[in-house]
Amino acid sequence: MTKDELVTRLAESSNITKKKADEILSVLAESISEALRKGEKTPLPGIGSFSCVERKAKTGRNPRTGAVIKIPAKKAAKFSVSTALATALNTAGKAKID
Repeated sequence: MTKDELVTRLAESSNITKKKADEILSVLAESISEALRKGEKTPLPGIGSFSCVERKAKTGRNPRTGAVIKIPAKKAAKFSVSTALATALNTAGKAKID
């Protein structure tokens, strides 16, 4: 699904304009980004939650030259799928066994 398809679906299901739906999606994305920058966990009920994790500094190898390189520590976004969504994904399309 593309961003445009998501905006269209949001607009149609909420009976709002595409412009307003795009603004809502932009505010949602910015709110999640801001919370992650602050180190806060951001839940999306029924979907999952975003959190920020710290990756430690480590050494790696340049695959082309084989030279050892230092990979600096960094923060990364982590997404954890909700139990409800995981269950829905793993039961969708399966035949019911009697």
